[in-house]
Amino acid sequence: MGVSFQPGISSRRLVLLLALYFFFVLNLPLTAKLASILENLDGVSVGFVLSIPVFFVAALNLLFTLVAVKHLEKGIFIVLLLLSSSVSYAMFQYGVVFDQDMMANIMQTHQGEAKSYLNGASLLWFALTGVVPALLVARARIRHDGWVKDLLWKSLSVLGSLAAIALIALFYYKDYASVGRNNSYLRQLIIPTYFLSSASGYVNQTYLKEELPWRALGEDAKVDRPRHNGKPNLLVLMVGETARGMNFELNGYPRDTNAFTRDQGVVSFQSVSSCGTATAVSVPCMFSRQSKSDYDAERSERQDNLVDVLDHAGLDITWFENDGGCKGVCDRVPTQSFRPEDGGPLCDGDYCQDGVMLAPLRQALERPGQQDRVLVLHMVGSHGPTYFKRYPAEFAHFTPDCQRSDIQNCSARELVNTYDNTIYYSDYIISQVLEALKQHQDQWNTGLVYLSDHGESLGENGLYLHGLPYALAPEQQTHVPLLMWLSAGLGDENGLDNRCLQRQAKEGRFSHDNLFDSVLGLMGVNTSQYQSKLDLLAPCRTG
Repeated sequence: MGVSFQPGISSRRLVLLLALYFFFVLNLPLTAKLASILENLDGVSVGFVLSIPVFFVAALNLLFTLVAVKHLEKGIFIVLLLLSSSVSYAMFQYGVVFDQDMMANIMQTHQGEAKSYLNGASLLWFALTGVVPALLVARARIRHDGWVKDLLWKSLSVLGSLAAIALIALFYYKDYASVGRNNSYLRQLIIPTYFLSSASGYVNQTYLKEELPWRALGEDAKVDRPRHNGKPNLLVLMVGETARGMNFELNGYPRDTNAFTRDQGVVSFQSVSSCGTATAVSVPCMFSRQSKSDYDAERSERQDNLVDVLDHAGLDITWFENDGGCKGVCDRVPTQSFRPEDGGPLCDGDYCQDGVMLAPLRQALERPGQQDRVLVLHMVGSHGPTYFKRYPAEFAHFTPDCQRSDIQNCSARELVNTYDNTIYYSDYIISQVLEALKQHQDQWNTGLVYLSDHGESLGENGLYLHGLPYALAPEQQTHVPLLMWLSAGLGDENGLDNRCLQRQAKEGRFSHDNLFDSVLGLMGVNTSQYQSKLDLLAPCRTG
């Protein structure tokens, strides 16, 4: 009697193995967080704890069974493994959450930024947890027993998974409900369901929804102020990147990170919050007429912003771009972009340090004219994780610094030192802009506003970088610096009480919401879009 032999692995067994692998390996960020939560609970049932892996494996087995379509399953699982490996690393090492805003940020990431996340640790993680299992799946001979038997086994697998979930719910529903309600963010840590849902939402929002009609704003804008001293106004608006307000000496930080500007008459606003925790959200939001509470990315993309309104008013606008893109804000005004691949002493092929903008800025200031002018400098600032590449070697003021991109493997001291060096260098850039403006006070009423897009986590509570959902984000990611310097001429043109301004800066609470109206008010732009209650200078005008 012959013995039949069917080589390979059955589809249902592969699915179960993958469910086990995803929970016990790729969902390490979730299990680590669950362990921390359970450790701090009183009277936790042993049965509840033991049911957790059964619950998640059953749920994953159910999901993978449904997507395991003959002839397509290999490709689906290989892609899932590779993507999930990358997501798992970012979540476990940096505390990144892959919500829809993060998906937008990823899609707008340029080559240099993407390369900065590549290092030995990330590549090893990806190879071991992504590439190796993906190769095993690719080489596996998946056995199918005919469509009738396959359908039967799939049905039994689905019913078995549902039965396991139902049985767990019967005995431990209250435990799951309690932990879930008190830690609702846990669903955002489940791999691959949450990042796939976010990606789907991003694709739908960006590519599948019908585009909104364009909404023009501020077409009635005009400069409506007398020139008491006969000089036009000139404002330099510096958009910082990843600078956190708590690391500014001007805000009470006990290190000399503002060594270059602290004696230059700069006013620092102590309490300012960002609109988002990632550039893709914060930059469009801070220039939008919308406030954080009602900000909608789709609407923002289809209407005029602050830069457009200034342009409608007849101001001479130039945007200098050194952070890989203005996220649509500068699309309708003259823009000078600095391309890392063009080379030069301040560019390494992936990024240019912010000093690259100084010479073009000085040239723009030399250009004569009687038209009011706004020059926007979008800085690369403190963009991580390769902080050490954001400043020249001579600006390594705090040592030892962290000379690597896998920043979680640097000591806390090294990481803070290298980050503070980026703030120190940004402060130098700001001081150079100030010096250039002071040299042109005979031609212009000059002013400078510096405002960062968001902050950064540097290992506090195990979090690194930025991009957490705003409701979960710590202060390190949302407290941003806002600096202002006004020449005597621009201050007089605005009728400002300097003591009032100092008091506002020390005691007031502000946000990105204030930028739109504060710039309009500072530049004397009259439009129906202006809201004086959001102009942080309005209470200090005496005229």
